[in-house]
Amino acid sequence: MAETGFKKWIITITVITASLLELIDTTIVNVSIPQIQGNLGATLTDAAWVITGYSVANVIILPMSGWLGSYFGRKTYFLTSIIVFTIASFLCGNSHTLTELVAFRIVQGMAGGGLISTAQAILLDTWPKEQVGTATALFGLGAIVGPTLGPTIGGWITDNYSWPWIFYVNLPVGAIAAVCTYLFVRSTPKEGRENPIDWWGIVLLAVSVGSLQTILEKGEDEDWFATPYITVLTVTTVFGLLLFIWRELSTKCPIINFSIMRHRSFSIGMFTSFILGVGLYGSTFVFPVFTQNLLGFSAQQTGEVLFPGGLFTIAIIPFMGMFLNKGVPAQLLAMVGMLLFFAFSAWLSNSTLGMGSSDFFWPLAIRGIAMALLFVPLTTLAIGDLRGAEIGQGAGLNNMMRQLGGSFGIAGLTTLIHIRQAVHRNNLLSNVEQSNPYFIQRFNDYVHAFMAKGKSMSDATRMAYGAIEGVVNKQSALLTYNDAYWVVGLVMLFSIPLLFMAPIKKGQKAITGGH
Repeated sequence: MAETGFKKWIITITVITASLLELIDTTIVNVSIPQIQGNLGATLTDAAWVITGYSVANVIILPMSGWLGSYFGRKTYFLTSIIVFTIASFLCGNSHTLTELVAFRIVQGMAGGGLISTAQAILLDTWPKEQVGTATALFGLGAIVGPTLGPTIGGWITDNYSWPWIFYVNLPVGAIAAVCTYLFVRSTPKEGRENPIDWWGIVLLAVSVGSLQTILEKGEDEDWFATPYITVLTVTTVFGLLLFIWRELSTKCPIINFSIMRHRSFSIGMFTSFILGVGLYGSTFVFPVFTQNLLGFSAQQTGEVLFPGGLFTIAIIPFMGMFLNKGVPAQLLAMVGMLLFFAFSAWLSNSTLGMGSSDFFWPLAIRGIAMALLFVPLTTLAIGDLRGAEIGQGAGLNNMMRQLGGSFGIAGLTTLIHIRQAVHRNNLLSNVEQSNPYFIQRFNDYVHAFMAKGKSMSDATRMAYGAIEGVVNKQSALLTYNDAYWVVGLVMLFSIPLLFMAPIKKGQKAITGGH
C-alpha cells in the first residue's frame, strides 16, 4: 500500500540519501589515493586495492540483493546495510594500515551493494503507481550525479582536511538515514525462509563475478594476461559463470531466478543498461583525467565544470516519467538520448589544449540531457514487465549489469589510451627530423628563446629537444583522449538497434533504478 503526505516524502528522501552514500563512495576515494599511499606507506599498486576491494564486494552483492531483501525482510535488510556501511566508514577512516583499510572497504562495499536495489523496491512500495515518475526522477538524479560528484567532494576534503574525512562524513548522514528508516519505512514479510539456502549458488556467484570485477579493475595495471593471476582469474570467471548458471537452472531454490529472462524486454534491457554503464562511467573516467592531466584543472575545478551538466539533468529528468506515462515509448526517448550522447562525444573528440572551462559548457549540457533521456527509459525498459518478487531480482541483475558496463568501459578505455598514446607518439616522432621545415622552425624558435634567457648554445639546444619532447607527449595524449571520446560515442550510437529488439509499449509506467 502506497504512502501519502509527509511520510511518503521522508521515506523518499531517506532512501535516496542512503543510496547517495554508496554512489558517491564508489568514486570519492579515487583522488585521495596518493595521500593514502603516503600516509600508510604503501605502493600505488597496493593502495589501488582500496578501490578494487570496494568494487568487487559491491558487484558480488548487487545480484543477490533481491533475494536478501526477501529473505530477511526489505526494511531489515536495508536498515542493516545502512548501519554496516556507516560503521565500516568509521573503521575505514580509523585504519592505521593498508590491510585494515582494504578489509573495511570490502565490508563497506558489501553493505553498499544492498542499498541501491533495496532502495528502489522501497520507493516502488511507497509511491502510488500514477506518481512513480516523480520518484523515478528524484532517484535518477542521485544515480547519475552521485558518481560525478564523488571525485570533486573527495578532492575538496583531501585538499582542506585529510583522507580519513572522506569516510567520516558518512557518519552523520548514515545515522540520520538509519533512524528515519527505522521510524518510517514499512516492514515487509520475510519470504522463502522455509526453503534451503542456495549456498553453492552464493559461492559460485561470489567467485565468478568477483574474479571478473578484479580482472577489469586490475587487468591494465598488470599488463593483462602477461600476469599469471589475471590468467587464473579469467579461467575461474569462465568456468565459475558456467557452473553458476547450471546450478541456478537446476536447483529448486536459486539465489538468482533466471526465469525472469523469459521477459524479452528485460533481457534486452540488461544489455542496454550495460551500454549505459559504459557511457556513464566511461565518460566520467575520461573527462577528469583529460582536464586534470592535460589542461591543469584541479579536482575542484573539474567538479565545477561538470556541475552545470548536472543541472541540465536535474531540469530534464522530471519530464521522463511524464512522457512515459503519456505514452511515449521508452525506446524513442532512449534513442534520442543515445544520439545526444554521441553528439557530446563527437564534440569533445575535437578538443584542443587551449580549451578553458567555458568551452565545455554546451557539450556537458548535452551529456546531461542525454543522461536524463537514457536513465529512466532504459531502467523502465529493463524491469517494466516484472511483477512482485521479480522486481527485486531484476533490479539487482540490472544494477549489476550497469556496474559491470562501467567496469568494462573503464578497463577498455584505459587499455585504449595506453595503446593509442604509443601509436600517436610514434606518428608524431616521425615528423621530428631535419628534413621537416616545420620541425626546424619550431626547434630554432625554442633555441633562440632559451638563448635569449642567457643559456649557452649547447644548453639551449638540449632544452629545445626537451621542449619538443614535451609537445609530442602532450599532443599524443590529446589525440588519445579524443579517440577515447569517439569510442564511447560510437558504442552508444551502434547500440540504438538493440532498443528496438524489445517490444514497444505505450503508456508504460516509469520505473526507477539505481547505480
